[in-house]
Amino acid sequence: MRLLKVLVFLLIVAGIGLVGYAYFGNLAPERGQVTIPVELGAQ
Repeated sequence: MRLLKVLVFLLIVAGIGLVGYAYFGNLAPERGQVTIPVELGAQ
């Protein structure tokens, strides 16, 4: 029974940590212009 309580506690702490990281972590992608040359009709 004690092991079950410890596992539940760890799951709750992990969930809170994940939510905190999602809100406060730097999860936004870096934005930048990407230019790739494309050949059309190449034979």
